[in-house]
Amino acid sequence: MTRHSVIARLGPRDSAAVPQHMAGALETEIRFIAGDRRLGFGLGDMITQLFARGIVPSECAVDVGILAACVTAADTRIERAADSQDGWTREIDLHIPVQDAALWTAGAPRLERILRFLTGDRWRLFFRQRHADYCTLVTRPRNLIRPTVSSVCLFSGGLDSFVGAIDLLAAEQTPLLVSHYWELSTSSQHSCANRIGAVYGAMHPRHVRVRVGFDSNDFSHAMGTEPTTRGRSFLFFGLAAMAASGLEGRPVIHVPENGLISLNVPLDPLRVGAWSTRTTHPFYMNRWQDLLDHLGIPAQFANPYRFKTKGEMLAECANPELIRRFAHETISCSSIAKARWKGLAPGHCGFCVPCLIRRAAFSAARLADTTAYTIADLQAQPLNSRSPEGEHVRSFQLMARRLRRRPYLAKLLVHKPGPLSAYDAAEIAQYGEVFRRGIEEVAALTRRVVVQPR
Repeated sequence: MTRHSVIARLGPRDSAAVPQHMAGALETEIRFIAGDRRLGFGLGDMITQLFARGIVPSECAVDVGILAACVTAADTRIERAADSQDGWTREIDLHIPVQDAALWTAGAPRLERILRFLTGDRWRLFFRQRHADYCTLVTRPRNLIRPTVSSVCLFSGGLDSFVGAIDLLAAEQTPLLVSHYWELSTSSQHSCANRIGAVYGAMHPRHVRVRVGFDSNDFSHAMGTEPTTRGRSFLFFGLAAMAASGLEGRPVIHVPENGLISLNVPLDPLRVGAWSTRTTHPFYMNRWQDLLDHLGIPAQFANPYRFKTKGEMLAECANPELIRRFAHETISCSSIAKARWKGLAPGHCGFCVPCLIRRAAFSAARLADTTAYTIADLQAQPLNSRSPEGEHVRSFQLMARRLRRRPYLAKLLVHKPGPLSAYDAAEIAQYGEVFRRGIEEVAALTRRVVVQPR
């Protein structure tokens, strides 16, 4: 096991010694400003794009962005297999320069809880005052235009975000779509935005798309690669906070995600804790809201689809024609590159959890699904329960059987992936119902699928 201490540096003058809080920890430095005052690793590009749309992020929100970038660096470059005792749980310290060290230090326990819940690792956060030369990282440009947007909407290029953006624009709202791209799974963002823009007007003034990520040359010594990326939504939320901090009033940050995926209740006993993703879980979103409130960033997170299944989102979309024609261009698969192992072009596998929920949603909404799946017909032949192509189907089948026999389990199982203590009994009952309905959607797809060991 290797303990890691990731130290964020700004420019050349940010060279003060950082206290060692982990004995024997491997220290890694990331320098965010090389020669000028522009932030690197995509954050400077984010600020430039916001400026072009009349939005000036706050200094505190830029600190959020730097922290989120450091979380991404640690999460994607510290290997679980090599650097943890149990093959999963890593021990990571982050040292971040901020404009108000006292404010951030007081919020450190909140942040550590958010990150522990999200990734399953042991995080410790330490904040120090920015060097005087970097006290201001955002210089308001001259002749700034007035923003034409009033809220923020996460736009991943997935089916839910496609529906979310359409619904907002159809309701004559003015959201800024915020996208983060890095790999093939985000390649649909640009084309999906163009499809929407062809109906609701050019999307360029109301869409920012940035690449924040790190390769082996960005660190002070060699680092590996970690594919699990449990912390990816921390960066997505951080970029949204940067955008929202420059809008007037208390803008909403829309997080469009169906209730079944948002809850992500483990379908079998082995998928517990951070083995199941928690990227939009209600507890996680509430903790982010607490953090924004503590930092004084006046924005409000909201998932308008938390009590809807994916099929219900599709069926009730405000522009059925857009969905009918272009929904297949969105990307849902958990790993569209895995088809390469079979010598095929990257694409939806058709059998991972997100693919199964996607296929079931099209069926439930009575829409033709023209998505190209590696396994085009789940019923063509028996699926192997001992391999990924069959294990998720089998898990959905077993969960559906459990809920049919004991329907009351739904409102109990929704507590398993994370606390719902912030919600009253009526809301918890709705979470239980959307979980049950979501499982039934997938059950309708998989009812006649044969899964057996080989």
